[in-house]
Amino acid sequence: MANTESIDVKYVAHLARMQVTDAEAHRFQEQLDHVLEHVRALSALNVDDVEPTAHAVPVHNVYREDEVRPSLPHDQVMQNAPASRNGLILVPRILE
Repeated sequence: MANTESIDVKYVAHLARMQVTDAEAHRFQEQLDHVLEHVRALSALNVDDVEPTAHAVPVHNVYREDEVRPSLPHDQVMQNAPASRNGLILVPRILE
């Protein structure tokens, strides 16, 4: 494949601290050239009338409505706490 834009696979492998054989480099170069050929084909498309989007499909919030609902009574929660003080659950201190 003759193209003006080529990426040197051996150089990229060196930057990534990877060891590749000549056969692997040749195979990867062919695969990379194939990918770049598709990218060049996409860049030839006229997208002037296409609005940029963050997602390919519309995204909708799937959360439920925030509404007040009954929860466990405070006394019942505190009975299950391993340690408590002043109505609060005590947890082990974590310092790094």
